[in-house]
Amino acid sequence: MGTARAHGSVGGRALDPSPSDRKAALEATWAERWRHLREGVPSAIFLAAGAAALLVLLVVTGSLIAKVFHDDGLGHTDADVARWFAAGRTPDLDRATRFATFAAETFTITALTVITVAITALVWRRWREPMLVAAAVAGEVSIFLLVTLLVDRERPPVRHLDEAPPTSSFPSGHMAAAICFYGAVAVLANERARSALVRGLFLALAVLVPVAVGLSRIYRGMHYPTDVLGGVVLGVAWLYLVTRGVRLGVLHHRLRRRSGVLRFGGRARR
Repeated sequence: MGTARAHGSVGGRALDPSPSDRKAALEATWAERWRHLREGVPSAIFLAAGAAALLVLLVVTGSLIAKVFHDDGLGHTDADVARWFAAGRTPDLDRATRFATFAAETFTITALTVITVAITALVWRRWREPMLVAAAVAGEVSIFLLVTLLVDRERPPVRHLDEAPPTSSFPSGHMAAAICFYGAVAVLANERARSALVRGLFLALAVLVPVAVGLSRIYRGMHYPTDVLGGVVLGVAWLYLVTRGVRLGVLHHRLRRRSGVLRFGGRARR
């Protein structure tokens, strides 16, 4: 029991905010303001607003990179780095980068997301853990598709080792998907795993897989370095917003539950 409590005090910082958590102050204010709304609506409003802001940021940035700075120093550097990676290709690196890319392919991320959502829902029987993973991946895909549609950047001027998807080059969807999925799993491990070794392994996975994916996408001629950086911004920002959105939902649920006890149950129990 003592061990569980000790871990809960550490792991609860992300999805299970405590009254002493400073980061929960703003979320508590929103939860109080939106107390009359149905459960889930405050989180949906927060995430929709965050997605819209992130979409605008990425579209403006991507358009500037693809259409304004394409023939300037930034554009030339982007292309030179892509050519440098292409010039250093070897059969061994081709195979290694293909394997790394597979870790963030659409099929791989989709299958892992479905499995993770199902397992977390069955094991913990509450919504916050599966919702974190599902919202992180689904939201990232939605924002990514809209950005690529609006930016429409061409692929690097080197031979492509993979079949080019219909989406444009900016941002890297593989990079964003890797950060969102493996990062979300690392958050869950930090929440629920009692072993520091397990938490460390999942954290390492959340860092190393995106790094390998990003480098592989440049090596294989599918993205410029700035595309990968755009994927980093998308993945990190969206995962952060989803985590905050889930926390807001937790606080809103607690507030409504306490209000219901006071309204229908008489004196609240301590």
